[in-house]
Parts: sequence; C-alpha cells; structure tokens
Amino acid sequence: MNKTYDIIVIGGGAAGFFTAINAAENLPEANIAILERGSEVLTKVKVSGGGRCNVTHAEFSPKELSTNYPRGEKELLGPFHKFMTGDTMAWFEQRGVALKMEEDGRIFPASDSSQTIIDCFLAESIRLGIDLRKNCAVKQLKVVTGGFRIATDAEVFETKSLVVTTGSNPKIWKILESLGHTIVPPVPSLFTFNIEDVRIHDLPGVATNSTVEIIDEKGKSVLQSEGPLLITHWGMSGPAILKLSAWGARLLEPVQYQFPIRVNWLNDITSGQAFENLLDLKQTFAKQTLSKYAQFNLPKRLWQNLLIAAGIDSSEIWANTSNKQLQSLVEQLTQSTFQVKGKSTFKEEFVTAGGVDLKEVNFKSFESRIHPRLYFAGEVLNIDAITGGFNFQNAWTGGFLVALAMK
Repeated sequence: MNKTYDIIVIGGGAAGFFTAINAAENLPEANIAILERGSEVLTKVKVSGGGRCNVTHAEFSPKELSTNYPRGEKELLGPFHKFMTGDTMAWFEQRGVALKMEEDGRIFPASDSSQTIIDCFLAESIRLGIDLRKNCAVKQLKVVTGGFRIATDAEVFETKSLVVTTGSNPKIWKILESLGHTIVPPVPSLFTFNIEDVRIHDLPGVATNSTVEIIDEKGKSVLQSEGPLLITHWGMSGPAILKLSAWGARLLEPVQYQFPIRVNWLNDITSGQAFENLLDLKQTFAKQTLSKYAQFNLPKRLWQNLLIAAGIDSSEIWANTSNKQLQSLVEQLTQSTFQVKGKSTFKEEFVTAGGVDLKEVNFKSFESRIHPRLYFAGEVLNIDAITGGFNFQNAWTGGFLVALAMK
C-alpha cells in the first residue's frame, strides 16, 4: 500500500524545511512529509557562514536585493516584493531566534551558531506534525492521476502536491528532465582564484579594498568587481573575488579557469591620480626611503613587493626616483596583472550555477509551467547568488511563496 500525503517535499535542507513549515501553518489539516536522502538533515545550514549560518543580508529594497543574483535577478524581483529580508528576520524572531546584523550587512543568529536555526526548524516541524523521512533517496518520480508517485529504495509515496528542494542534485535533475523539464548544465560558482605570483606568494592573510577585473587577451575588461580582496596561500579570495566568480561562472568554465585578471590595489584611485600623489610624496619625503613607510593605506609587505615589481630598489629614496620608475610603480598599484590557474571551492559552501530552466517556472508561485502542483524552491532552480546570505534568502522567499500558493 502506497503511503499518501497531501504535500511531499523532496529535500531536507533549508528550502525544504522552510516550505514544509509554512505549508503546515497555512494548511493545518494537511498531511505533509519531507523526504531526505541522507541520514542527516540541514547539513548545509550547519556548515554555512563558518558554522554561524548567514541567514540573510541587510538589503531592504527588492530591486537592490535582486542585483546580488547573477542568475535569477529578473525573476526574483517580483517575489522579493512579497517576502524578503525584513520578512525573514520577523519570521525567525517570531519563533524565538534572535538575530544580529554585522557591519558588512550579513545577518546571523545572535547565538553565532547555525545549530540555533537547525533547532528552530526541527522544533517547528515536530510541533506541526510534519513527517520527516530520512534515508529516503528518490529513485523514480511519475505524474499520476491526482498528483505524483515517488518511488524510493524502501517505499512508494503518493501526493497531491510536490515540492522539489534538492539543491544541486544531478540525480533529481535527471528525473526532472524525464518529466520534460530543461536543466541548465551546472558549473561551479563562488570559488577562489589560484594564482602563483612572486608579488603575493609570501602574503597570506593580507587584505585590501580593491577593484578586480577579468580581462581578455587584449587587456580589455570583461567583468569587474570591487570590495575586500584577501591574499591566501593559494592565490586570492574575499568578496571581490567571490563576486567575480559568481558573475563569471559561465564565462570561466569553458576556459578551464585559466584567465588573466587586473587588480587596482588602490580601488577607485586612477592611474593619473596615483601618479600625482607619488610626485607629491617625492617632494614631501625627498630623503626618505620608499620602502620604509607604505603609502595609500596599503599593507607594508604588499607595498614593498610592488616596489620590487616596479624595479625600485629597497634602499631607494624618494628624491632619486625617476618619473619612469614612478610610472612603473603606478602600473603595479593600479593595473597589476595576474594569471589565474585554476580555482578552489569557497570553504564548504559549494554553490553551482545551473538547474531547472527559469523559463519553465511561474515565479508568482514557483510552480512548474509544465506540471501543475509541482513546485521548486532553492538551488534546484538555475538561481545562485554572491556570498553574504543571499542564497538562503532565495530559499526562504521561494519556500514561503510555494507554501502560500498551496493554501
């Protein structure tokens, strides 16, 4: 005898729990189950934000919030008018989860522990009588009269409404393809750049506020990002790099992550302005050694490495520098070119660009345009964001609107 539910959610992650909890509150009489393939639920929530769970971001304009999604910007604008940052904060706080906002806009539980979010979801699912089925990997999915039939290793389930919240799961994508959905092939997003270069090889941990560009073979800018840049043992990371990796995900995969970048270590200071500043320094500190004090608020070791790269001896004094040397230094400061040779995944927070084609989804309800009462939420869709809590916000918004549509 097949086990029957009013609503089944496939995927026991952030989007799955949020959808199920909201659906159970909207439909108190509904019989709801979450099917999770693994022995644990909410595993990505646990490791997110370094174990603190960056639940959302302090961006309170739907238009501005949507600009953080390389894929999904246009589609999420409408949904964000119905459920976004402030609604997310209120949702958690109404359930006893105190939140705090950090200087960079990221929002975390006040406890600084992702377990607080996990405990909230588990407690709410128990309170609402949601049936949580672990070790329940979906093998087959069929559209049947009155709904859907789901076959797993151990059991067969039937449901009137089905929500897929499985994230980047190739097996589920293949099943959805068999139902007629188009899957945009996945490529990595949110990764750091592997760079071997004498200018940065001894500087892990050094951070600057910089502008970074991906450039073509002629040196023309293809993509640009700005913000904190972190030098690491393997190359470069930090928000400026991660944003570039997200926006360039489709661009960088065909070239196998081998490409040049250009860094302006001075961020918004132009080459012309930098040269004028250096001429002023030459007059003001004529007898001082250039390497003694870092300029432009740069970390001292980075400044010294850029001097060497510009061909300026460590014992050189300002008065003796030629305009040609200063121009060479300007180039290092504002137009340092590096060759990226590969990528590294950003911590445990692996994000992909790819998934269910957005043209096949009605974003008023996150319902399939191909099969009525089949819904999607989270990264199973071809939606991804830069780092900072935005991927979770997509999960919360989608889950909330799916639950509302089933009311």
